Amino acid sequence: MTRVLIVGAGEGGHKLIQALQDHSQICVVCVVDVSSQAPGIQRAREYGIATRQDYLQAVEEFSKEGLDVILEVTGDASVYERLVGAVTDDTLVISGRTLRFFMLLIEDKIALIRELVKWQRELQLILDAAHDGMLGLNDRGEIALFNAGAQRLLGTSAKETLGRHVEEVFPESGLTRILTSKRAELNQVQRVNGTEIVVNRMPVLDESGAVVGAISVFRDVTELRHLAAEVTNLREIQTLLEAVIQSTQDAISVVDKDGKGILINPAYTRLTGLSRADVIGKPADVDIAEGDSMHLQVLRTKQPVRNVPLKVGPLRKEVIVDVAPILVNNELRGSVGVIHDISEIQRLTKELDQANKLLRSVQAKYTFDDVTGHSLHLRMAVEQAKRAALTPATVLLRGESGTGKELFAHAIHHASERRYHAFVRVNCAAISETLLESELFGYEEGAFTGARRGGKKGLFEEASKGTIFLDEVGELNQSTQAKLLRTLQEQEIVRVGGAKPIPIDVRLIAATHVNLEQAVASGQFREDLYYRLNVIPIVIPPLRYRKDDIPELCQQVIHRLNQAYGRNVESISEDAIAMLQEYHWPGNVRELENTLGRAMLNMTFQELVLDARHLPLLHQRGSFAPALPPVNASVWTEGTLQDIVRRAEQIAIEQTLSATHGNKTEAAKRLGISLRSLYYKLNQFTS
Repeated sequence: MTRVLIVGAGEGGHKLIQALQDHSQICVVCVVDVSSQAPGIQRAREYGIATRQDYLQAVEEFSKEGLDVILEVTGDASVYERLVGAVTDDTLVISGRTLRFFMLLIEDKIALIRELVKWQRELQLILDAAHDGMLGLNDRGEIALFNAGAQRLLGTSAKETLGRHVEEVFPESGLTRILTSKRAELNQVQRVNGTEIVVNRMPVLDESGAVVGAISVFRDVTELRHLAAEVTNLREIQTLLEAVIQSTQDAISVVDKDGKGILINPAYTRLTGLSRADVIGKPADVDIAEGDSMHLQVLRTKQPVRNVPLKVGPLRKEVIVDVAPILVNNELRGSVGVIHDISEIQRLTKELDQANKLLRSVQAKYTFDDVTGHSLHLRMAVEQAKRAALTPATVLLRGESGTGKELFAHAIHHASERRYHAFVRVNCAAISETLLESELFGYEEGAFTGARRGGKKGLFEEASKGTIFLDEVGELNQSTQAKLLRTLQEQEIVRVGGAKPIPIDVRLIAATHVNLEQAVASGQFREDLYYRLNVIPIVIPPLRYRKDDIPELCQQVIHRLNQAYGRNVESISEDAIAMLQEYHWPGNVRELENTLGRAMLNMTFQELVLDARHLPLLHQRGSFAPALPPVNASVWTEGTLQDIVRRAEQIAIEQTLSATHGNKTEAAKRLGISLRSLYYKLNQFTS
């Protein structure tokens, strides 16, 4: 036993007495304080502990019987020093500073103990509220849990059972077997005190898998059988009702006699756009967008109504409703409504009209079925694009040249609600800066020299209710960027030379190979426009990141080129595939198509399998270019100087494009001109 003297009976000493009083290995022999009314002195007297006012006399007095520890909690450093000098080496003196640290730990411990006791009380209340009986053991087989349900079913009290070994009280419980086997025993039927019960026995394991106890949960079988019979009847009725409700394509809603929603079917959610949370428990008119609730009318009159036109849901769907009262023994219990969607008929009629215009309008040529490949990167891009197609949000397609950004744009439009309207493609780099603004936004008569009489619609107006695809959007100049930003913000355009805003309903898909983040940082691209475009960014992976798709891509390209070249190539050899998969494809899918086209032209008409020997030397491509014609050739001497310069530019551009495998972005970099200038010159050569 450790004998302790406490010097100082203020708040600190008072807490120490409370903390140490019940400790089995510590005996507080005396409490000292100059004030006889100190709270610690009062508490010591309650506990029968000796008290003194002079600490040096107390030390001398109690040291005779042996004193192990002196706890100094006065907060006076001089007291601590005197105590150290007054005791022998056998007595440990602990200062108030050190004790304050330990007191914090003790206070935390006391608080935790209180919380634990509170939690145990609350847990016991919860367990006692459960209808099932619960019996739990610790790892020694002693009963540690015995709730009110167990007391009722087993006919004994918790006071008589807690802490006793289960074999002494309930040897038929089988829980000691669970402690040994660590296996659960479920739905076991047995008889206890003449009552037939069903029991579930389970081991309680700690994090390491060691058994720390076992628990059984049991219930009176008589109650279970009664409940099972009721549940069976209810399930039969519910199954029949659900089959009726689920089998109809018409929307169904049911309200109770107070006009609160109690049941809807999936067709109702599809029609109105309202979920169960929006309707169940809410007033009957929560779904009405225009008109009066027929549910409420039927509940007032108890008379059915038929063929009432309404508009329902946030989308204001046009419907016709039939509502009838629910009467049970002539007592009104609610009403049921059947909602017929006439907007679907109107939509189909409208789509038919739009389909008739399809042959005369500009439409997307490709769908997601035309996206070839099953690599992870590509599947992620396709999945993003499919989700984007279901929304009206702006899409930004990111990727290198030749990866298929335009194909994705076509597919997104085709999968959207705008598929029956125009799909307008604009290559922002192929139109000169002076013309691009008027092409996009149109112009009024007299806006500039040569303007068409009556003005002209811009491409945004041409794409009304459809989709406009701005390819190479990173090439826009600052002026056009500002006007595009206003168009996206206000959903209206102003023609060049005009002042009247024209509202538009157009979905924008943009594409670029340019690093827009760097362009924003360098001031070449507006930051606010970047955020407007980057609503749904989709990165289309380059071919070098999805080489597993090359076999499938080859089959698709060969099939298409067979028709274009009049060939009958049936397949491609494994050696050729291996050769193609070793190449890094800077020109991506476009370069692959070019390579396969050249290979097929190298084949004879009798050859059916494209082999590696037919392929050009991929790893040597771009390492050489055809030499320029000799200086004395006629190409340099015939025509004016302007003609000669034009031919020289054409030769240089063609050779560079050959060296970059058709990659216009790389060709423009090598030639030291902008991508827009390259497109402009190519258009000149073909005109």
